Amino acid sequence: MTFDVNQIRSQFPILSRQVNGKPLVYLDSGASAQKPDCVINAMSDFMSTSYANVHRGLHTLSNEATNAFEDARKATENFINANEGEVVFTKGATEALNLLAYTLGQSLVPGDEIVITELEHHANIVPWQMLAMRSGAVVKWAKINDDGALNLEHFKSLLSEKTKIVSFAHISNVLGTRLPIKEMANMAHEIGAKVIIDGSQGIVHEKVDVKDIDCDFYVFSSHKLYGPSGIGVLYGKFAELNKLPPFLGGGEMIETVTQEGVTFNEPPFRFEAGTPPITEAVGLKSAIDWISAQDRDAIHAHEKELLIAATEAIRKNNRVKILGETIDKAAILSFVVDGVHPHDISQILDKYGVAIRAGHHCAQPLMTRMGVNASARASFAAYNTLQEVEIFAKSLEKAIEFLT
Repeated sequence: MTFDVNQIRSQFPILSRQVNGKPLVYLDSGASAQKPDCVINAMSDFMSTSYANVHRGLHTLSNEATNAFEDARKATENFINANEGEVVFTKGATEALNLLAYTLGQSLVPGDEIVITELEHHANIVPWQMLAMRSGAVVKWAKINDDGALNLEHFKSLLSEKTKIVSFAHISNVLGTRLPIKEMANMAHEIGAKVIIDGSQGIVHEKVDVKDIDCDFYVFSSHKLYGPSGIGVLYGKFAELNKLPPFLGGGEMIETVTQEGVTFNEPPFRFEAGTPPITEAVGLKSAIDWISAQDRDAIHAHEKELLIAATEAIRKNNRVKILGETIDKAAILSFVVDGVHPHDISQILDKYGVAIRAGHHCAQPLMTRMGVNASARASFAAYNTLQEVEIFAKSLEKAIEFLT
């Protein structure tokens, strides 16, 4: 299969618009990716022809909607090589991580330990800190090296019989660092800890096989995977999900309700209280179908080429410092400019039609570790081009000149 970036771009209608009189150069896919026509059309068609609530209705529309919703679950299971019943739909990766912190956390006692890393997004920090406050457990932080790589020896040194939960990113949303997730999962399992992986970036940039990784739980959001916002995925080994209490109470997650008490449904339905994100599930399935039809290896090679070109271009300016320089990092380029605030850089680049992210990227502990308060971030996707990299680099030079 030949990779044709122009053919890819033609499927994303938003990429044809202009911003401030300039062609849009969208380099913020790490925050949220744009959507191809097939996703937009699938959601529109579903709402136009088959929308209804799911699972308990007996009429035609409800049956059609239920089939579409469960087809999305099957597609997601196949996409990550999960078994039937191991995919829970949430409203995003953040909710999935909170669900795990709430449910797994009910068995923790004072002195138990939770291990995370300095690379984590706030979504994989704050729920564990909140759990520690509730339970008396202790959060331990695995250190990273100056180049942004995980210090695996330090990670290993934190693991003990007190460690009950180990939760870490697949790929850093700031530095692009790929963590050795299989090795980390194996280390954690050797001491009996549950392993959770935040795959919000990993699911986009790599093929994910949860059986091969052998994690207990893996979470990700649809909106970074070219799908809609408002829906996320919690994968869990069925045996592990079946041990967990419900997160929210309401419709669908029950088996029976009487005045005397309640019994709960089996996974995954136990964790899907209320009306689920039905239309969004249809969009997620379309996004999965779309990316599954692409040459993932070719996309990976293309994104790597973009990252190398952008890195080389901005490194020419000695006022630019790149954050995270690990080998084979994902296509995420964070940087700071001496004497210039990242917000100012982002605003100036927007004048040239270039969209990047600026701030702490929901990773303040990582910013502190890297010795900065904030950074600018360009994140690349399948639809970006080398010409856009050139526009980004030239616009950055103009912004630096203007701001200094």
